[in-house]
Amino acid sequence: MGTPEKNESKGGFFAAMTSGISKLSNAMHRSVNGFLGYEGVEVINPEGGKEDAEEEAQRGRWKQEDRENYWKVMHKYIGSDVTSMVTLPVIIFEPMTMIQKMAELMEYSHLLNLADESEDPYMRLVYASSWAISVYYAYQRTWKPFNPILGETYELTNHNGISFLSEQVSHHPPMSAGHAENEHFCYDVTSKLKTKFLGNSLDVYPVGRTRVTLKRDGVVLDLVPPPTKVNNLIFGRTWVDSPGEMIMTNLATGDKVVLYFQPCGWFGAGRYEVDGYVYNSAEEPKILMTGKWNESMSYQPCDMEGEPLPNTELKEVWHVAKTPENDKYQYTHFAHKINSFDTAPKKLLASDSRLRPDRYALEKGDLSKAGSEKSSLEEKQRAEKRTREAKGQSYTPRWFDLTEEVTSTPWGDLEIYQYNGLYTKHRAEIDSSGSSSNDEVDAKSIEFNPWQYGKLSSTD
Repeated sequence: MGTPEKNESKGGFFAAMTSGISKLSNAMHRSVNGFLGYEGVEVINPEGGKEDAEEEAQRGRWKQEDRENYWKVMHKYIGSDVTSMVTLPVIIFEPMTMIQKMAELMEYSHLLNLADESEDPYMRLVYASSWAISVYYAYQRTWKPFNPILGETYELTNHNGISFLSEQVSHHPPMSAGHAENEHFCYDVTSKLKTKFLGNSLDVYPVGRTRVTLKRDGVVLDLVPPPTKVNNLIFGRTWVDSPGEMIMTNLATGDKVVLYFQPCGWFGAGRYEVDGYVYNSAEEPKILMTGKWNESMSYQPCDMEGEPLPNTELKEVWHVAKTPENDKYQYTHFAHKINSFDTAPKKLLASDSRLRPDRYALEKGDLSKAGSEKSSLEEKQRAEKRTREAKGQSYTPRWFDLTEEVTSTPWGDLEIYQYNGLYTKHRAEIDSSGSSSNDEVDAKSIEFNPWQYGKLSSTD
């Protein structure tokens, strides 16, 4: 795509958008995509309706009686945080857990490799922020992932040289921690999602801290994502939107990228669109970014007013990979790999999400067994807690340590868990032993045990 034509009005379109970073949110409503002339139109009724519900049923998600029964269960929770509810029906679930879903950020991790290799501090932010945006294509799925059991883990290998580990570190409140690493970067996250059920919609607040360390120069990038809203949860066509700002900051220099996710309007106006700029520490725009979070992101150098520089062109930095057709859960090829034992390391931990009997039954299409296994696991978790409390013991996660650090987020304070390095030693010992790789047959013989690796200590 060539350079956009310059707006003849005083200051131009991009200048209006850079009158100050504090005004960016309002200015971004004047879409860069619209200016460049490639925004699409999709007919969506934000309020939903009977016709949308019938189409959802044809797609295999809901039947009308399911919706009515679900509403009878859920209406009493309006206004509540339903993050850790255990009474939800299996019919709304996908065969994946929340800590597996964390690993979907790794699909386009080559962008972080490029960020590490780049000598341009602003292009580092272009690559890294595009990586952060890339996962939203997967996050638009409307199926609910399983809540992890305390001590549950997920391991991922055989992808871009990455070793990935996530662990459910707390049950009340539900909190997860994750760590990923290859030769170019380290990724660390502490997540404590909060939700608010609003009847036919669900607000999801990403209370958490996400940091990426680029190894070559030790650059640390901090990410603050926008909130997410699941619309028409029960009645109408279910769809996901994430309106608001995403901010990624270089903690050493103060350079940052601010990207605005456009809210969806009637007939899909603005849906998927992302616009913004990379700024230096003086809050001067250096690179404009634009695209759609379900398609691609592009960038172009700009002047102090945010206008594209002469003799430059818009260049694509990321494009969504080809996806399976007519997939029941709208999974990407990478999502299927996450559930596969092909991406599991040697001697998979017995606490791994792949081994959950409810998740596995749902993956095989047995909803009845998935429901009973889910209830059984939840009861075992309650029993384990009762036994632990009766003995005056507290649970400590195995692979992440609770620090004394408490950080503020736009949605509340967050206690920080830190990767303790024990998993790296654990894997090194296994790899040196010459053990064979996992396959699905071998894995079936491993009983799911999320409490096997945690540490118990007296609360006295």
